[in-house]
Amino acid sequence: MGRITARRRVTRIRRDAAPTQRADTLAVEEPLEIRVGGRQLSVTMRTPGHDFELVAGYLVSEGLIIAGRDYATARYCAGTDSTGANTYNVVDVSLAAHVPPPAPGVVRHNTMTSACGVCGKDSIESVHTASAHDPAADTLTVDVDTLLGLPDRLRVEQDVFDKTGGLHAAALFDADGELLVVREDVGRHNAVDKVVGWAVLADRLPLTGTVLQVSGRASFELVQKAAMAGIPMLSAVSAPSSLAADLADELGITLIGFSRGESMVVYTRPDRVVAVDEHAGTVTS
Repeated sequence: MGRITARRRVTRIRRDAAPTQRADTLAVEEPLEIRVGGRQLSVTMRTPGHDFELVAGYLVSEGLIIAGRDYATARYCAGTDSTGANTYNVVDVSLAAHVPPPAPGVVRHNTMTSACGVCGKDSIESVHTASAHDPAADTLTVDVDTLLGLPDRLRVEQDVFDKTGGLHAAALFDADGELLVVREDVGRHNAVDKVVGWAVLADRLPLTGTVLQVSGRASFELVQKAAMAGIPMLSAVSAPSSLAADLADELGITLIGFSRGESMVVYTRPDRVVAVDEHAGTVTS
């Protein structure tokens, strides 16, 4: 299996101090070619690990599958390095018999970097992918204390980040704050795809009644990925973009930004965020 971290000799330089050399740990970034039925669909840069989940989540994001029953099998294909060893950087997926093959417009025409979620789309219209699920109808409510605790819960689970300082993370929680799954990757969209892919392989789509917590900002593509998986609430420790807020508003997703310490900013659907009034003993939104 591909490595998640790598060691490299580095020079550390401080002001008014002599340079020192030491070993440093880096997050690995390698290409993953995604094939469906033997035909290339996309190439993305990712941190190796949970590759089948990444592929399954990517297929959900692209609207190719909507449930675990649509996903048949996946396997690593031949792909070797200079020593002849398998790189585990090519995955071929077989879809269920009832699922049509990807349309030409879905195929990405260039490699996606670890910072890109929609790169390679061939038209503006293809950026917007219709979801088979309706997050607006989700009756989820989560109390403020639970939501404010999620970033710290996520941070505790970031094992590879502790070693490298260079990975994004995404985690899925239920309404009571129970952690369902957490994944790390150099790309924030890959981390979310791995979370969604976990749900595909566990046949848990749509992800009603859940909160997606991410370690960085909330972008348009993360809101869209949440919608494609049926996730009604997306919380980020940093800011959302204007397009992310617009899309969340359109789709009925609760979008939270700047969730840090004792406060958060709710941009859309604040009715799902509730707090107990300690004096009156009531729940307010």
